[in-house]
Amino acid sequence: MKLFAFLAVVLTGAALIYSTFDMPDWGDTTSPANAHVSPRYIEQTLNETATPNAVTSVLADYRGFDTLGETTVIFTAAIVCIMLLRTRTDD
Repeated sequence: MKLFAFLAVVLTGAALIYSTFDMPDWGDTTSPANAHVSPRYIEQTLNETATPNAVTSVLADYRGFDTLGETTVIFTAAIVCIMLLRTRTDD
């Protein structure tokens, strides 16, 4: 069982590291997130959400379901870590 857990962690870590190679450079002003998405949120957030704080409007209004999904993933990861790291006592 410990070998399976170790292999799962190593494979997941390798997949996460591999996925970072396709990301744009840090601070790249021509990346899609900086060129198209951010300006629209900054310009339209007050008109579309009636929330003066842009960060709050993005997290709560535009990306509400995404934030809920991230919270679910973190909760699931915590439960899995607890299950993997617990100690069993044989009766």
